[in-house]
Amino acid sequence: MEEPLLRLNGISKRFPGIKALDNVSMSIRAGEVHALIGENGAGKSTLVKILSGVFSASEGEIFLEGNRVAFKSPHESQLAGISAIHQEATMFPELTVTENIFMGHHLTSRGLVGWQSMEQRTRELLESLDITIDPKAKVKALSFAERQMVEIVKALSINTKIVIMDEPTSALTLREVEHLYKIVRQLIADGKAVIFISHKFEEIYDIADSYTVLRDGSWVGEGKVATSTVDQIVRLMVGRSLDQMYEKTEVVPGPVALKVDGLTRNGIFKDISFELRQGEILGFFGLVGAGRSEVMRVIFGIDRADGGEISIGGRKVEIRNPADAMRHGIALVPEDRQLQGAILTMNIRENMTLPIITNLARHRILRRGAENEITERYGDMLQIKSAGWEAPVNSLSGGNQQKVVIAKWLATNPRVLVLDEPTKGIDVGTKVAVHKFISELAARNIAVILVSSELPEILGMSDTVIVMHEGRITARISRADASPEKVMLAATATTAGHGGERPPQ
Repeated sequence: MEEPLLRLNGISKRFPGIKALDNVSMSIRAGEVHALIGENGAGKSTLVKILSGVFSASEGEIFLEGNRVAFKSPHESQLAGISAIHQEATMFPELTVTENIFMGHHLTSRGLVGWQSMEQRTRELLESLDITIDPKAKVKALSFAERQMVEIVKALSINTKIVIMDEPTSALTLREVEHLYKIVRQLIADGKAVIFISHKFEEIYDIADSYTVLRDGSWVGEGKVATSTVDQIVRLMVGRSLDQMYEKTEVVPGPVALKVDGLTRNGIFKDISFELRQGEILGFFGLVGAGRSEVMRVIFGIDRADGGEISIGGRKVEIRNPADAMRHGIALVPEDRQLQGAILTMNIRENMTLPIITNLARHRILRRGAENEITERYGDMLQIKSAGWEAPVNSLSGGNQQKVVIAKWLATNPRVLVLDEPTKGIDVGTKVAVHKFISELAARNIAVILVSSELPEILGMSDTVIVMHEGRITARISRADASPEKVMLAATATTAGHGGERPPQ
């Protein structure tokens, strides 16, 4: 067989007190998409940083096109033909697309920067990938998806051989994802290789040819995507089967905790009515634009309703702001944990006690002992992995950041907990832990609303499923009657047997 484009032999990486990678080997071939799979903390980021020249391996060898290489800097890695497109785009917003693409490797002629040549080259690269972006546009005016496209073009401008994509679809719409796939397939057709990192199995099966699985910093398996099942990959990742992902304790629901009647926000959603009981998990499902998160924002007082009523424990309440919602026992874990859920530069303790900080003060002086007690109680309960409660939240993995946000709102001792996409962007193992904890909350008689775009999660965790389409409720389905077909029919407002394509199952 021909020599792989990239081959890693026995790569290990040690930091003081921790071994982040232990004897990892893998091979990447030209013209293939290779998925790098693993939980948060499995070692994927460390491996990418070694390939990118950010870290040096403690042990092991890297071979590129059969030649042994060792990168001392990101610049050396780029010159060798390896480009990394990170989850958070790293560009200069005030500069143009052309300036960003050629940053660090300007085209020159007779000692002068060739702006016209660079702009023309940028235009050619954009057109080759069917990207309609003006080379003269400032990056700050681009959407998130467009910035990622510019990152890809930047990689191509230095004649890259291997493109590393770290969670590239995390903030993209379905249409943008399809465009990204088109670009990836074009890169492969041109003989390049793509290392694709994603927590979403549907993406791995859509775009990847082969895969390598890491667990706890070690290689645990590899194979061809076409001949491997999701259950096989999950077992490699977390040591458990797919059917163990949704550990739900059956609970007999109690009295009505929350009643919503005719809730309306003009132009967003209309006539939303439902009841939520103590100990019940009420799932909300819908496609993009269905209005699920917007309903939750009104219930929590972030936005104001134009009509309808909200009752807590059988008593009508007026919720004008989040403080009102919290006073009535409602807590919201928002979809975007980084922008809305946590203050990333603050430590775990400060984040976790922020909503109840006034309750922890005596004579306007914060009682540190009480604060530490709350932090330890909920930190241990959710098994948050960190260097200590004083560690900044931005030093944690995505899954542990999510646990901090959930713990923060649990500390308010809510009667109703709204979870908006609680497992978005976290790995399978952490999802299992979050699912188990949601079930435990319901068993403690907390009423839970679970908003999720993942149909298996909705079906696996909900006692009742409410489906929305374009701002209206189109179905209420009991757990016993819920099926992928029924839910998707309602989500697309399609009536079975009445024309049109059958929704996907």
